[in-house]
Amino acid sequence: MELKSGNYVAIDQKIGNGEWLIDYLQQQKAGGYDWVVYDTDNPITSKWDLHCFIDESEALDFAKEYQQIWNWHEAVPIGTMIYDLKELERFRSKESDLINNNGTSLKTRKAMNLNNLEDLKDEMKKLGFSDPLIAKMEEHMKNDDPAFKLYDEVKASRGQVDITLHFKQSGQSDYYYLNRLEAVHNQGKPLEEGQKYMVITKTEEGKNIVKKMENVGEAIDFFKQQKGNSELAVGKDAANKSMLANMEEGKINYVSRDFKREFYAPPLPQTFWLDHGKGFSKEQASNLVQGRSVYRDDLLSREGTPYKAWMQLDTEKERDRQNNLTFRQFTDAYGYDVKALLDDYKIKEMADPKKAESLVTALMNGNRPMVTVEKDGQETKMYLETAVRYSKLNFYAENGKPEKREQFQKETGLEMSNVFAKKMEQGKDKEVAQGQGMGV
Repeated sequence: MELKSGNYVAIDQKIGNGEWLIDYLQQQKAGGYDWVVYDTDNPITSKWDLHCFIDESEALDFAKEYQQIWNWHEAVPIGTMIYDLKELERFRSKESDLINNNGTSLKTRKAMNLNNLEDLKDEMKKLGFSDPLIAKMEEHMKNDDPAFKLYDEVKASRGQVDITLHFKQSGQSDYYYLNRLEAVHNQGKPLEEGQKYMVITKTEEGKNIVKKMENVGEAIDFFKQQKGNSELAVGKDAANKSMLANMEEGKINYVSRDFKREFYAPPLPQTFWLDHGKGFSKEQASNLVQGRSVYRDDLLSREGTPYKAWMQLDTEKERDRQNNLTFRQFTDAYGYDVKALLDDYKIKEMADPKKAESLVTALMNGNRPMVTVEKDGQETKMYLETAVRYSKLNFYAENGKPEKREQFQKETGLEMSNVFAKKMEQGKDKEVAQGQGMGV
């Protein structure tokens, strides 16, 4: 009997159940290995059929190097493979129970499908995605689409962050996986309600083919691939649109002035890998690509040791082989305490415990919350942002202009001593002046 779960194939007649494989992978993960490469077209009969790597880029390079039409190699996180193999064991147990009760494996597979749907719903909720987007996912699964993408957006301090979720169905079962999301910060004008990007291409018969898209990067790429007469536009439909770019006979002859930056130098997406709902959320990913820091308390070292750290994308280094930015990490040992820093400033919200807690949470998720401070004797609204690398907090006016943080600081003990000393000195001068006056 050949068992299948995800893209992982095992022959239980030869090697028994999958417990040995789970144990082996757990040992590899404990030893610091995070990625595994395997041949999806052949059974996994021993540990020699697996190639484990510490670094993601090394695993992807290995898979690419040994890629063949009939021996398709795939690289996945070891944690994902362990989870899938445990699901396989559960599936086998249910299948056995149903067969013993005159059931069928088809019924088991249907139940497994529904479990898969519920699991993915939970994963998307944990990551912060809305019910309407979850409903779109369910529709794709009902249609049995082998692979699909879902799109979302987050309003940014400038422009918007486009989010793309990648779903893929297993090649050997009806299970779907959400393994990654991509986030890209587009600083141009965001889409208005009901609008989409459209690539309108004229056929040889003179008919127009309209392809609607929600992601500006994908729309630009698709438009550039056209060979004839085509138009890239934005709007609610082909009758209500604004042209962004135009192409005649495969040559681009017009790009809107306000769209040139996005068209000729589109921002690169950042990939965030997910492990069954664990990873950077929609909110956190959108803040990271805007240059801010996010605090994670669920990280694991290569040795499998849990730790906590502030994470920030490193824009000063070149992108890696997968065209992603690498991370800077600031662990708790670095000493950045956002609550202690907030207590150093005269922020009105810190006087209310609930508001103070909400403010700390927002900053730890990488947000840019608005706070109330006093400036020039009046209450003023300011945006607040962490600056983990420099152990500071940054303040910004509502128009985005940076403000000097010192003007919002509480008076320190040293400053109070200086003020007291200055007042004492002024008092002595006054006494001397008064004494001199009396003597005259």
